[in-house]
Amino acid sequence: QVQLVESGGGLVQAGGSLRLSCAASGGALSSLAMGWFRQAPGKEREFVAAISKSGDYTYYADSVKGRFTISRDNAKNTMYLQMNSLKPEDTAVYYCAASRSSWTYNSKWSYDYWGQGTQVTVSS
Repeated sequence: QVQLVESGGGLVQAGGSLRLSCAASGGALSSLAMGWFRQAPGKEREFVAAISKSGDYTYYADSVKGRFTISRDNAKNTMYLQMNSLKPEDTAVYYCAASRSSWTYNSKWSYDYWGQGTQVTVSS
């Protein structure tokens, strides 16, 4: 069974950068479409970014487009989220997710596997 582990979260000042990593085990990353979601206190889990199995296609929420970059290295079974120009409203727990098939990139219901999350806190 596929397991996902996020890392790279932390505390950063507004305008700063962080890079999140998602390490996959139990299967080839190339067989999985991947995404990042986040959840702030009192809010629903929301879509952040997604990337196709091959990496040929990427998708972003309007709120992060131009600031965040999703990428993957299938040979290393790792996905990344580079976050630049961070804002206080980016503060949330960030979750790595993977989908085996029938992928709707911005729907949490399309994903079969989830990591435990990593906290990102952006101070003003």
